[in-house]
Amino acid sequence: MATPRTKKAVNAVVQSPVAGQETANPVPPRIPYLIARTDRIVKRRLSEVLAPHGITLTTFTAMSVLHARGRLSNAQLAERSFMSPQSANEIVKMMEANGWIIREPDPTHGRIIKLGLTEDAQTLLMQCDKAVKQLETEMLDGIDPQHVSLLRQLLTQCVRNLRY
Repeated sequence: MATPRTKKAVNAVVQSPVAGQETANPVPPRIPYLIARTDRIVKRRLSEVLAPHGITLTTFTAMSVLHARGRLSNAQLAERSFMSPQSANEIVKMMEANGWIIREPDPTHGRIIKLGLTEDAQTLLMQCDKAVKQLETEMLDGIDPQHVSLLRQLLTQCVRNLRY
């Protein structure tokens, strides 16, 4: 006959996040761990779906930020794209060499140059967005649309809570 102690031990064996492996630890994974793990997988998969379009994830991010925010300085692009100013400068040089960037002087400040996307860049971005949307659909498969909306709200609140 199973004692309460052995029942507990048997019930403690749960499926781990790695398919087919069992773990004796019944403690659910920490939220930061799950977010970090999801982030790594999403970055890898995004890089895979963007590669056939000839752009990197970093370039896609910069293009998406410029599309969403309009014309930005190099410093603003770096900040909003989560990269160093030096990295942003290299991405801008590469995008300019590909004919994807327009540079215009800021009308309110003579030393600032605003960056924008060319029509070719916008066309490429729309193609990439289709691939990214398909990946997002795959990621959210089996999740009720109301829960997707809630997930978006909760993650947005987590970002707000952790901003400095």
